[in-house]
Amino acid sequence: MVSAETVDFMTGILPVLIRRNCMSIASVKPLITVAGASSKQGRSVAAALLASGRYRVRALGRRADSAPMRQLAALGAEVVVAPLELGRQGELTAALRGSHGAFLMTPPTTPVQPPDQPELALGRELADAAQAAGVQHVVWSGLENVEARTAGALWVPHFTEKALVEDYIRTLPMRSSFIYLAFFYSNFLEYYVPQRGADGSLTFAIYLPPDVPMPFVDPLTAAGPAVLEVFDHPETYAGKSLPVIGEVLTARQMVDTFVRVTGQKAHYASAYTREELLQHFPAFGQNEYLVRELVGMTQYAVEYGYYAPGRDLEWSRKVDPGALTWEMFLRSNQWQGGQVSYGAPPSALE
Repeated sequence: MVSAETVDFMTGILPVLIRRNCMSIASVKPLITVAGASSKQGRSVAAALLASGRYRVRALGRRADSAPMRQLAALGAEVVVAPLELGRQGELTAALRGSHGAFLMTPPTTPVQPPDQPELALGRELADAAQAAGVQHVVWSGLENVEARTAGALWVPHFTEKALVEDYIRTLPMRSSFIYLAFFYSNFLEYYVPQRGADGSLTFAIYLPPDVPMPFVDPLTAAGPAVLEVFDHPETYAGKSLPVIGEVLTARQMVDTFVRVTGQKAHYASAYTREELLQHFPAFGQNEYLVRELVGMTQYAVEYGYYAPGRDLEWSRKVDPGALTWEMFLRSNQWQGGQVSYGAPPSALE
């Protein structure tokens, strides 16, 4: 017969033991810190890692009370205030301490007069913070080096500076991998929003010629599975640069698909040249360096290819067969052509 004292002891101690055991199991999971966790890429990465059940996640952001950060906290992320700004390397090092891995990225950066390279400077500080914190594996969100690929003919700092950060990370004594996201589908919902005419039809002013195939992606759903795959197989992807793509299609196909999915009248218009861009989006003209970069970015993609030769353009769709095509993106978002805010600082450079 079990005594009353034994029952009382077991009743009191068992919940404590269970809680301690659960905490011990949770602490065994590798901790991945996600910089810029309120961004589209950051949210996707943090959510995918948490959903896998294989990782703990520390989400870094400018504000803990923003809607994206509250959502990540509800999913189980540890939320830490750590803005991605120059001069905060000490704070970032502290925020990264104890992490097995880190997903690093720079926030949207307005282009400035050369020779200043603010995105490169911030990226180097992030990398140095990760090394100082003892991070073992960094995944960096990068892009191709346009200056190198065009022999200096085109100026696209938000590509080139990310590539220079990658070069720097490769010199550091820690494992590193790199993802390159394609053009964002969401560009057309946020920055290049179609204009509705008097007859109700929409003009899609697109920054590409009508019939040049180009890679696009939904960062909110594609970044996460790609980064999860990398952290799940670190030795396989050590040192690799990996394109992340939802679909390759032309501007005309994008408009035709929108018409078919929504039933609305819409037509393509070119915003490829400088003159066409400013005709349709005159607000961009307030920053000459922004205009120069936007025009250079699209010219680069058309004339040299968004990705360098030899990149595996099928990789991300193999590891994430459910990656959203443009049609799937339209249907899942039920977009009808209006402007949409994703709750993060805006940038046309995506």
